[in-house]
Amino acid sequence: MVTRQLLAESFGTFCLVFAGTGAIVVDQLTAGEISHVGIALTFGLIVLVMINTLGDVSGCHINPAVTLGFWVAGRLGGRQVFPYILAQCVGGLAASGCLRLLFPNAETLGETVPSGSPMQSFLLESLLTFMLMVVILSVATGGKEKGLLAGITIGSVIALEAIFAGPISGASMNPARSLGPAVLQLQFDSLWVYLLAPCLGAVAAVPLCRVLFSRDGSASSVSQ
Repeated sequence: MVTRQLLAESFGTFCLVFAGTGAIVVDQLTAGEISHVGIALTFGLIVLVMINTLGDVSGCHINPAVTLGFWVAGRLGGRQVFPYILAQCVGGLAASGCLRLLFPNAETLGETVPSGSPMQSFLLESLLTFMLMVVILSVATGGKEKGLLAGITIGSVIALEAIFAGPISGASMNPARSLGPAVLQLQFDSLWVYLLAPCLGAVAAVPLCRVLFSRDGSASSVSQ
């Protein structure tokens, strides 16, 4: 069971990074054929698809910040946190490696870089992930994102946030999404923003969710 869950997390994160950052690479190589809105929709749609595909297997976190949020909320066992995060990072790195092989002449691999100051993007990424985590905890079943409703809701908020915040911070909201392109491109200057800010935002969302959703007792459900 554990092996299936980790494989699902790695595969799901691979698909997210491959499709999402792949859309950025193709957009650059085709002089904007996909467009900014198309890239944002790609991220939202791949998350929707993965939740409906893998939600019953691993919960389809495909994001280290989301895994931390579920753990702090008491919906995920502590022994699952590190293996989940490791599997997600492996999937993200593998996706960026495949994109480098497919598009060796690409100038970038879709890495997230602040358009303004690093602190501006840090605050923005924290707030974006805060909003995302509130939505996830409101529709998830225990520690699992699963079902059509969860897929549509979570995919929609990711696409929405990417549309309006992408030009500023890249709207990563996911350390594994940013890690792969940064490592393959050897661009580490701003990586700390995208590793720390989403985790901070996800954890900060938990107290609010405990107040908002305390009546149904969902905050105390631990995924096995």
